[in-house]
Amino acid sequence: MGLSQRKARSAGGAAAWLAPLVALVLAGCTTLIAGTPSNIYDLSAPGDIQAPRGGLQVLVPEPTTVRALDTERIAARPSASQYAYLPDAVWSDRLPRLLQARMVETLQNSGRIRAAAVPGQGLLIDYQLVMDVRAFELTDEGAVVDLAVRVMDDRNGRVVRSQVFREVVPVESTRAPEVVQALDYAMDKAFAGIANWALR
Repeated sequence: MGLSQRKARSAGGAAAWLAPLVALVLAGCTTLIAGTPSNIYDLSAPGDIQAPRGGLQVLVPEPTTVRALDTERIAARPSASQYAYLPDAVWSDRLPRLLQARMVETLQNSGRIRAAAVPGQGLLIDYQLVMDVRAFELTDEGAVVDLAVRVMDDRNGRVVRSQVFREVVPVESTRAPEVVQALDYAMDKAFAGIANWALR
């Protein structure tokens, strides 16, 4: 689903609706996943990218992040110093690998590059798009996606440009479907911005 087809949910007192998740954390209910979760969620790459045409070949390494986000579990932050996870819900892959795959798709969907690939695919690379995932989680602000991105010349390792992309989408619930939808929309907005910026 493209950006033009999505709608963010309105805010409704985020701190208040995050309170049940805080209670679950204090009870120890969201720190571990017992057995195989019944709900597995995916993310979708944006399709309506408006970027300048070019003939570049771009490598997308696996993003770096803290260990708490380097997992299949869907993260929430009851407080600035605390991580928790939505119960009985996971991503379809470890978050860094999932974001890597969707970033490659985003660049491919733009139709503005010759190729986008991950390491090991044997392409002659012009630039690397290096990402650090600083946040990808539910907070009292809503669904937060915060990515530090660098464009690096593959020939000499020089950083050509760098920028932080942060998107926040309000969400009124701690239910996994609504949280995932909001995180997906926030990621779409961030990835569209990254593609336009990186391929200019």
